Amino acid sequence: MKKIFSNNQIINYTYTNEIYIQNIYQEFIKNPNIVSDYWKNFFIKNPTYQRDEFNINTENINYILNHQNNFQVIQLLNFIRMYGHQYSYLNPLQQSQGKNELYSKIFKDFCLQNNIPKNISIILKNKELFKIYQKFINIYCQSIGIEYMHIDNVKERMWIQKYIEDKFLTFTLPKQEKKDLLNTLIQAEIFEKYLHTKFPGAKRFSLEGCEILNAVLKNIINYTYNTLTSKIIIGMAHRGRLNVLVNILNKPIHDLCFEFSEKYIPYQGTGDAKYHCGIKSQLHIKDKCIEIDLKPNPSHLEIINPVIMGAARAYIDSFEKINTDVILPINIHGDAAITGQGVIQELLNISNTRNYTVGGILHIIINNQIGFTTSSVKDIRSSRYCTDVAKMIQIPIFHVNADYPESVIFITKLALDFKYKFKKDVFIDLFCYRRRGHNEADDPNVTQPIMYQSIQQHPTVCKIYAKHLELKNIIDMNYFNNTIITTRKKIDLLSMQPSIKNTNKKNYHAGNIISKKINLKNLFLQINNIPDNIIVHERVLKIYQERKRMFTENNLLDWGSAENLAYANILSHGISCRLSGEDVGRGTFFHRHSILYDQNTGLSYIPLQAIKNCKSKFHICNSALSEEAILAFEYGYSIDSHNTINIWEAQFGDFVNGAQVVIDQFISSGEQKWGIKSKLILYLPHGYEGQGPEHSSARLERFLQLSAQNNMRICIPSTAAQMYHILMQQALSLTYMPLIIFTPKSLLRNSMAYSNFLELQKNSFQCILRNINYSKNNNIKKIIFCSGKIYYELLVMLKMHNIKYIVIIRIEQLYPFPKNEILQLLNEYSYIKEIHWCQEEPKNQGAWYYIYHKLKNIIPQNISVRYIGRSATAATAVGCISIHQKQQKQIISDALNI
Repeated sequence: MKKIFSNNQIINYTYTNEIYIQNIYQEFIKNPNIVSDYWKNFFIKNPTYQRDEFNINTENINYILNHQNNFQVIQLLNFIRMYGHQYSYLNPLQQSQGKNELYSKIFKDFCLQNNIPKNISIILKNKELFKIYQKFINIYCQSIGIEYMHIDNVKERMWIQKYIEDKFLTFTLPKQEKKDLLNTLIQAEIFEKYLHTKFPGAKRFSLEGCEILNAVLKNIINYTYNTLTSKIIIGMAHRGRLNVLVNILNKPIHDLCFEFSEKYIPYQGTGDAKYHCGIKSQLHIKDKCIEIDLKPNPSHLEIINPVIMGAARAYIDSFEKINTDVILPINIHGDAAITGQGVIQELLNISNTRNYTVGGILHIIINNQIGFTTSSVKDIRSSRYCTDVAKMIQIPIFHVNADYPESVIFITKLALDFKYKFKKDVFIDLFCYRRRGHNEADDPNVTQPIMYQSIQQHPTVCKIYAKHLELKNIIDMNYFNNTIITTRKKIDLLSMQPSIKNTNKKNYHAGNIISKKINLKNLFLQINNIPDNIIVHERVLKIYQERKRMFTENNLLDWGSAENLAYANILSHGISCRLSGEDVGRGTFFHRHSILYDQNTGLSYIPLQAIKNCKSKFHICNSALSEEAILAFEYGYSIDSHNTINIWEAQFGDFVNGAQVVIDQFISSGEQKWGIKSKLILYLPHGYEGQGPEHSSARLERFLQLSAQNNMRICIPSTAAQMYHILMQQALSLTYMPLIIFTPKSLLRNSMAYSNFLELQKNSFQCILRNINYSKNNNIKKIIFCSGKIYYELLVMLKMHNIKYIVIIRIEQLYPFPKNEILQLLNEYSYIKEIHWCQEEPKNQGAWYYIYHKLKNIIPQNISVRYIGRSATAATAVGCISIHQKQQKQIISDALNI
């Protein structure tokens, strides 16, 4: 127990309430008038209360704390801690302030903010006090800018404070490391000059102006030697990527040069621009091997970040014992992109959530103070720094002038130490510049004449640091010049063209299943058993009881039962399963109930995690209200975890367009561009029930438009058994391909969509299905193709009116198009001269245009294909239920001629 004396008062407190008092004290330091008089008087009378916090690290501390103006002194030091970054010399293109001018300005601003009378300035005339003041200015207001006082967690804040104030001014590198640092900078600079000379005007998005990035990455790699980290995963945009590929990840320079040539042909698929491509490398640090994975990245900036996060989580989950230190995720941002792209907020928001955290990401900003042609802060953002968004998750932000290499190295070590200690994100903001235009063919002088006049006159960081080392008698200019010459000689010219074959063909096989016999009945009973000590909601209990009753009495399974049984079977095959998205535990439409909640304790129970003798993992992840970041996360997880089936479910399929970038740039094209395979499954609830234009359509037409080269499967299962089989097929298939499932809403509880247990045991997924009462004779006069729930509405009316001359064919898999199955079926009705496609969606949406061309390509020319459905509209659906019902009735009437 600790005691604090305040004149005749004694306050006893333990660790429990120490945090509380610390927080009050921090408010008091900011503004003494916002705390109660009791605490104000207490802190004024007890200046030694925060002796540990205000670690000045000097023998004169007693003098300061006993000085009559000690409170104002402490306030001044905290002012520097809190606002010092605003006075720091961060921009390499600007002149630094003189020290006397800086001392005066900071003190003047401090007095104005705190309403302190001018006579307090007498404290700065005291040599000992001024020495402390100088020290704080030299720490907080020079080449680094530290933002950490916004962090509520006292331990984290105090740790950073002590680290900086104890170590920064005494930090130095050994002589050889200084030389190595210079060599890294030279290597980066000469590489860019070589490419600029060899391929003038070719786009490469050079690193020039931020060559220090390579030194940062090398230091990060070396740092991991003394950690549990066995893998580093990096996401970065195009700026500087080629330099990193060659100089950090050891991509052969002749391969890169060949990619610049006109003779280059992608070895697979369509390929991608060289500054989008990634690489995997094995780097050796002494006796340790580190895997480094630079993921490919589209020019849709920042979208790679949640992909990196998902891939990192997959690696963490692959270990039996969870330890986030096994991998170091790094995201490298641009200053304009990080403030402009909303996915950053989504990413930070999920960074500490239990199902998505990776124990912290190291963020590095290439802050070249411009976005293409826009550089004015008045245009580019509304915050002081591009990193201000990071404050939302209470993490430190370290700004540093990139022209001060040793300061950058110090900040890098500080950031890594924080990340590994507290398992949280951390930001390094490298204030630099862009020596050339946005790309090498662009002239930046047109829009930034003043900035680029300054850049043209500004020496490179190599020259600046070489001059610094020369003044320290570590090198001379001969060493510097000889190193440049040697580096130039080491950059090989293109000696031979690598033989890279185009292997862009990929065959689609629905088979190749590696299956084993599983007692499905036993699995069903296990996952539908609720322990006696779990008191679930009466509605949920009724659902579970009804599932058991249907199964035992009628051998029937509803949609939720079949879906959960598929997960159980997948798990029993030794494959883990991860279901992620908004409200997936219960299910948007109250059908899944994979998570059960005890009504007395609020604790959860997950039946699929209680399967006997099952070692594989079932992750059910209720996500934040986010589509883009979560879907990108799951994609990243899926490409790096080959023993887990990943499923992302949209709350309503309509909301998937919030993640359109992920679908366009990764899911549909990732394999063709980069050779990256994924078995990610998307659940997109789709169907017209009169809920309006925001809750009806998952935009089937958009996915069909993206389908080509066997890049994904697009399915609309209409029975519980079909849902079961397609999940099993996707999980056990040897073919890697994303699966898009347009799932039902009203069908979830439609008994017509239930399936017999034997259908799960004996059948397999069928690409097309016929209505059960179709006629096999020549009485058939009309064939209707359709997909989804419209089939059941047609079937009800077909039975009601006892219509025997119409056959309804459901296309359950739209892509790859089941050409052979449809031809085989149509051969039974070769006399039919007209077939119809019926859909709920408007004519300009849904599958109509896709189906029309697919059918016309395979049927005889004398057979026509007719459309039945809504007319073309701008919105996906009407918002009025009565109009919807009228339209729906008309579709059925037109289809069945009633």
